Amino acid sequence: MPTREWKFVVPEIVFGPGCSDRAGRFAGNLGMERALVVSDPGVIAAGWTRLVLESLSRTGIETVLFDRVSPNPRDVEVMLGADVFREKGCDGIVAVGGGSPMDCAKGIGLVAGTGRHVLAFEGVDKVDAPSPPLVCVPTTSGSSADVSQFAIILDTVREVKIAIVSKALVPDVALVDPVLTTTMSPSLTVNTGLDALTHAMEAYVSSVHQPLTDHLAIEAVRLVAANLEKARDHPNDPLARENMMLGSMYAGLAFSNAILGAVHAMAHALGGLLDLPHGLCNAILMDHVAAANYPAAPKRYQAIGRAMGAAIPEDVGGSLGRELVVAAMTAFKKRLGAVVSLGELGVTRAHLADLARAAAADPCLATNPRPLAVEDITAIYEQAL
Repeated sequence: MPTREWKFVVPEIVFGPGCSDRAGRFAGNLGMERALVVSDPGVIAAGWTRLVLESLSRTGIETVLFDRVSPNPRDVEVMLGADVFREKGCDGIVAVGGGSPMDCAKGIGLVAGTGRHVLAFEGVDKVDAPSPPLVCVPTTSGSSADVSQFAIILDTVREVKIAIVSKALVPDVALVDPVLTTTMSPSLTVNTGLDALTHAMEAYVSSVHQPLTDHLAIEAVRLVAANLEKARDHPNDPLARENMMLGSMYAGLAFSNAILGAVHAMAHALGGLLDLPHGLCNAILMDHVAAANYPAAPKRYQAIGRAMGAAIPEDVGGSLGRELVVAAMTAFKKRLGAVVSLGELGVTRAHLADLARAAAADPCLATNPRPLAVEDITAIYEQAL
């Protein structure tokens, strides 16, 4: 018998090469007659948006394309998309892209369903009304917004990324097609892959981890660690891309239910203030946060290190265990070329106080394995400068 209750939320998932071509069928199953298709210019240029538009058209579903989506989706873009949704008489949403179009699509659905401003839903379980049907077709193996109950939106006035967390944000259908990741550049492959790895790590050490999330998270670490370099160096390798997409999906299901920790709280602060790439921010911070968190979950961090291929003895203790775990993470980052510092991205000591305060207020910090005060967060940022 389990010692405590736990829940697990998940969308309907179709996984496999070519499944994106069935977007029309699944949108039709949800009753869509006119879909707002949310994408971005890069995904459109790659040809994946057209593939989905054609699938919808073959099913008799009318489409309205919305592509005003930035890499860190803004509140103003969400509100504009909701205006288009209403003005064009749409009755459902299909998101095609990485985390930015999918998060923007989730926000559009919230606004279209309630008439309220997207920022009104900041926080956990603040959604009290249904959204229009949502189908997600991811084109990166990193964000896992297609299977999660998260949406991250940039508040352009406060210059902070806000997290909206609610099972109402879990998409109705996720069409997870590894083929759509083959057009990612090497740098995007690495950054999104490290985002997936961070999702898995933080879910595994989360203070509310549970059996299902544990299994998925540690398997995601193994898959990403074994396949990310292959996917970067051989972008058309079908097995590497499939394993990365599977690892990303596992990590997404894990963190959607176990939530995250300090890496994401701090990365959200960086993205909000300085509009920096989310996956890269995670990569820079992951080993520094692991060093700070290690005493609160040593066995779990050791398991992560072993899943990454590090030779960590079962009976290791004290500071040696932490050194081996952090060294495994740092070495992996170096092999991938993700060794840039925050200072090289334009972060200065003058930014640290504002960044630390923003990170301390992020809901992801609530499930970090140890409490971190503003002073602790500041110290981690300093180490990463």
